[in-house]
This record gives sequence, structure tokens and C-alpha cells, in this order.
Amino acid sequence: MKRNDYINWDEYFMGIALISAERSKDPNSQVGACIVDQDNKIVSLGYNGAPIGFDDDKDMIWNRNGGFLDTKYAYVCHSELNAILNSKISVRGCKVYVTLFPCHECAKAIIQSGITEVIYLSDKYDKTEGNIVSKKLFDTCGVKYTQYKKSGKKLSLEL
Repeated sequence: MKRNDYINWDEYFMGIALISAERSKDPNSQVGACIVDQDNKIVSLGYNGAPIGFDDDKDMIWNRNGGFLDTKYAYVCHSELNAILNSKISVRGCKVYVTLFPCHECAKAIIQSGITEVIYLSDKYDKTEGNIVSKKLFDTCGVKYTQYKKSGKKLSLEL
């Protein structure tokens, strides 16, 4: 008889997005993304961090406050964009599991790449202008978005 306490697909892919977020060196926000095709195969992963070739020890500014040029916001690549750009195949028709609801810039990249569904864990910027724009873009362009419903299962890793 097979075991019945295994995790479902949403738990599996959101778990992978959470693990991917742990790769981020950002001291304030760790965000992960997992892009999955229609057959539940992982197409790509991403996390927020410095672009390739931009030294995150020497060149990256991790500040949250100050002028735009003096903060991380001018330099960091978000997890969704990294996952889209990291993919070796088209992500058209895929869905993305992401630990934080996409910003308006990532929403545009998600739409343009052909991703059709977003499953997100946190919506901590709900009702901010950027969040409103993201949702309007998704609604207008037919991208489904759903907040992940926690199952209460606890997973742990020993490394």
C-alpha cells in the first residue's frame, strides 16, 4: 500500500521556491521562484540577487534606504525575472510559484514571456501602487494569480 502523507504538487513547487529563496544574499528580502510546465516538470528556478558578473561582495549595494543609485533597487534582479532568463526553453504556457507577489516590472516580464499562472505565498505589498498595477496587468492580460494555501505540513532539511 502506498503512503498517503506525501506532499502535493503545490507544496512541492512552493517548497522549491522557498529553498531557492535561501540562495539570495539580500539581507532583507529573500524571494524564490519556480517555473513549472503543464506536465509538472520544473523548467527554471530563480532568486533575487545581483546580475551575473556584478560582484555581490564588491559592487552590490544592499542598502534599502537612500537615493535610488545608493540602494539595491537599481541593481538587483528579482527572482521571477531570473527564473525567466535562466530558462533554456520557452516558458510559454507555464506557471510560476513565487514566494512574494510579483512587482509590476516582473508582472510585465511574466506576461511577455507567456506564463499563464502565478501562485504566490506572500502579498505583503497588497494595495500599494505597484501591486495594484501588477494585478491590473494580470487581470487585463488573462494571467491567473492565486495565493498559495498553506497546508500546515512541516518539512525540514538537514544539510
